[in-house]
Amino acid sequence: MSNSPFPNLTIHTFVLPDLILIEPKIFSDERGFFLETWNQAKYKEIGIPSDFVQDNMSYSKKEVLRGLHFQFPNPQGKLLQVMQGEIQDIAVDIRKDSPTFGKWESVILSAENKKQLYIPEGFAHGFLVLSESALVSYKCTEFYYPENEKTILWNDSQINIKWEALEQKIISDKDQKGLRLEQILDEALPAYVRG
Repeated sequence: MSNSPFPNLTIHTFVLPDLILIEPKIFSDERGFFLETWNQAKYKEIGIPSDFVQDNMSYSKKEVLRGLHFQFPNPQGKLLQVMQGEIQDIAVDIRKDSPTFGKWESVILSAENKKQLYIPEGFAHGFLVLSESALVSYKCTEFYYPENEKTILWNDSQINIKWEALEQKIISDKDQKGLRLEQILDEALPAYVRG
């Protein structure tokens, strides 16, 4: 955890460079609650780009596993939050020459905890729905280009993600046919830029 310059934000950092978890302060009373989900100036100061160009939302049923996706060229940074339900969110560093290449981080995001996860450009992303359903909202730093989307196999033994235990996992045909990280040519991976 690192100190935030803002009293209404708690910032958590990880071993994986540039991955940031934001815990916003929630103002609640008998009427309900209020929280700030995006503030360009504040988020830029804590290391999150201010140049988001596209907002997305996905709805998934329990046990749906999506990922591991990334876009290259035109990599996307993503700021995620869960509007309904609960997910296990996974970020994998796939930047060439990164000191944490192939390493991953797992975070539980839910409508209840209201945490946000910033996944920088150069990471693969996936999630598993733990609740009956989940509504996930995310802001992207780049537009979506279907021809640039790539999929790493969700259970690649080289990465060895510890997914939450569920009776089964519902995975699309496309995601079942993902490549192992070692099968993806260097030309198809983003470069690590030392900050």
